[in-house]
Amino acid sequence: MFDVGGQRSERKKWIHCFEGVTAIIFCVAMSGYDLVLAEDEEMNRMIESMKLFDSICNSKWFVDTSIILFLNKKDLFEEKIARSPLTICFPEYKGGNSFEECAGYIQMKFENLNKRKDQKQIYTHFTCATDTSNIQFVFDAVTDVIIKNNLSSCGLLS
Repeated sequence: MFDVGGQRSERKKWIHCFEGVTAIIFCVAMSGYDLVLAEDEEMNRMIESMKLFDSICNSKWFVDTSIILFLNKKDLFEEKIARSPLTICFPEYKGGNSFEECAGYIQMKFENLNKRKDQKQIYTHFTCATDTSNIQFVFDAVTDVIIKNNLSSCGLLS
């Protein structure tokens, strides 16, 4: 497992980490929907995450690689969404400001970036890294995806 960092300056160091990987865990801070990047004050953090996710999800190098999407910091997002509308990031959003509606919309925006829906499934989890029971559940789910993919690639599971 590698943590390759999210800042633009770190991305050029990634490619050597990916040879032969079974799954990519892509983490997005949900609470960043109303923030900009430190290195580019014009770029919204959520939009930047979506661009990067799009490039990884649809890369020719990862056609057979499972993508596990962690929409993290759900606790902070739930607090923020009541006072800072999702339309800051997504002006077209017409839903309410409940956690369920807004989180579902973000999930849909990321999952819709997948151009190979018939070949590749995105496994999305809403996480709070400080909630140990939540992280254990997610870890178990991720382990299950990786085991199933390995069994499938060996021809033991169809």
